[in-house]
Amino acid sequence: MEFLTKVLIEDAEDNNSDHDFGKNIIPKSIENARAYAYPYLNGKGEPAYWRDVGSLYSYWKANIELCDIEPELNLYNRDWPIWTYQTQSPPAKFAFDDEGRRGQAIDSLVAGGCIISGAKVKRSVIFFNTQIETGTYVKESVILPKVRIGKNCLLQRCIVDKGTVIPDGFQVGVDHEEDRKRFLVTDEGIVLVTPGMMNQRLHYERD
Repeated sequence: MEFLTKVLIEDAEDNNSDHDFGKNIIPKSIENARAYAYPYLNGKGEPAYWRDVGSLYSYWKANIELCDIEPELNLYNRDWPIWTYQTQSPPAKFAFDDEGRRGQAIDSLVAGGCIISGAKVKRSVIFFNTQIETGTYVKESVILPKVRIGKNCLLQRCIVDKGTVIPDGFQVGVDHEEDRKRFLVTDEGIVLVTPGMMNQRLHYERD
């Protein structure tokens, strides 16, 4: 971890770098450190699951693929567990069951600590401790941790960065011309929303 932190900081300060692992960081590390390569194969000896998430679109696509009924990377496969740190949060909660005000998630992954309160989430990945309020519809989006989405919002085909607060009635991914005035929109139509773009200051906290 110490070495990785060091090379990432050095690369971030290098104005001639594209800040890419495969193009810059790994080749430079081979010259200055000890490096190893391993064949990444599945049980049949074939190339295993791999995605290059070096662009916003590829990052969005790799996350949305997890919502498939039988994704190539199956997080629920007990024969290939993924060991990582996980924030200790209460289970996800879906509140209200009234017509037009029903907390629900369809073909989606919703992490612990989330509260879907009278909102609808479809084919999206919702990271931990996120709150989505009544009347909001989130579709084909990746919502990172600790996001707050207000009432009667519409978000589609977007990535919302950690800690962003989306005010009531806000729309993202509906009108790309409007989106481009304050957000980053990829050629594929994926919209990136960050606290800075919303003129919000993000206070980093321990999870």
